[in-house]
Amino acid sequence: MSQLTLAQASEIVDGALAHAREEGLRPLAVTVLDPGGNPLVVKREETAGILRPQIAHAKAWGCLGMGQGGAAGARHATRDPAFFAALATISEGRIASSVGGALIRDAEGALLGAVGVSGERPDNDQAVAVFGVEKAGLVADVG
Repeated sequence: MSQLTLAQASEIVDGALAHAREEGLRPLAVTVLDPGGNPLVVKREETAGILRPQIAHAKAWGCLGMGQGGAAGARHATRDPAFFAALATISEGRIASSVGGALIRDAEGALLGAVGVSGERPDNDQAVAVFGVEKAGLVADVG
């Protein structure tokens, strides 16, 4: 598999949101980006905060930009906050170093894109992201 399809991206987002409802989580936004950082699918639940889509995008974009899942990025940000402050400037504010984003890979490990989730506690955002990716038969790399 060399490319993430719109159907797969939709399955990731819809699976993530369905899982969040099953778990009784707060309203979320979920975005899936291609490897170039372009959005394929973005959904915001009706009562999710108005910044949630941008935060989800920044989580996914940060994973792509750093080449690692959100958990790895968050650990790195904790160890070296000055570096991540510089990254925020370099990326013109497009990066969020937070748990809740994951790289999307195929079974062979090829990078297909990234997913970002925002609206809940970071560990719940991450669990929802992983669920959606795995539901689509792909691999979530959270770092």
